[in-house]
Amino acid sequence: MNTSVRNLAALGLLGAVLVGCGREATEPPPAPAPQAKEPAVTTSPSPRASAAAGPKPARVPAAPPTMAPGPGGLTPVYTHRAKGAEKVVALTFDADMTADQGPRAAQGERFDNPQLIETLRRLKVDATVFMTGRWAEEYPDQAKSIGRDPRFEIANHSYSHYAFASPCYGLPTVSKPDMADDVQRAFDAFRDAGAVNVVPYFRFPGGCYDDAALRALAPAGVTAVQWDVVSGDAFAKDADAVAEQVLDGVKPGSLVVMHCTRSAAPVTEQAIRRLVPELRARGYRFVKVSELMRGRPAA
Repeated sequence: MNTSVRNLAALGLLGAVLVGCGREATEPPPAPAPQAKEPAVTTSPSPRASAAAGPKPARVPAAPPTMAPGPGGLTPVYTHRAKGAEKVVALTFDADMTADQGPRAAQGERFDNPQLIETLRRLKVDATVFMTGRWAEEYPDQAKSIGRDPRFEIANHSYSHYAFASPCYGLPTVSKPDMADDVQRAFDAFRDAGAVNVVPYFRFPGGCYDDAALRALAPAGVTAVQWDVVSGDAFAKDADAVAEQVLDGVKPGSLVVMHCTRSAAPVTEQAIRRLVPELRARGYRFVKVSELMRGRPAA
């Protein structure tokens, strides 16, 4: 492992969060709550049609799988596919923008990364974008384009990108009574932008949460989705080192966290151009989180 990779690995959790202001973490996030069991597959019933009944009705797409609430109604947490040796991997991209970063965007800072999205399309990589509502408001045309492309699905990364537990990399904190509303406000922003492929998954900003946050989030009815592989792309300058860190960490069923924000993750698109062919050469297929959770690869 070269020096750049060791440096990325040392940043570990820092690579899992874009705090917008660019400040480094001063304290680690709270330890995650125990992970719930592997979710059951959710599918729609197959309609029967006799020869005399005419053409078969169009198949209704299966609803995205979710996990049952944890003990005491806590929001369940999913990190990777725990069973099976199938070589599938889910690449996920956090589209971060905090609620108070509008002035920075107005001055020209880019929190989007359209080139990354186009590269995923060109390489035919299915992926899940964990988007903040504020990002969707800033880039509604991109949110609509991503959310109407069958190759992608949009999941919820909060409206504000404020922390749901403290300390969390210096992020402002959402009050417990406002957490479910913050998540719903993001879903509303996706709808207003015209996104269609929206799934009931949520990623905590910074990956920071505790039991109180899992309890407060329960009314939102989402499954929290974390990761088992940190790419280290946040604030990285060496694309090869980012690619190597992902390649070193991926196992069958892995869920990788990356970012879709040019200003704070400038080499992600370059890293994708290297790691996608190498993972395919190792026999991996790329799936969305919904497909990983369902337990079968994309067609």
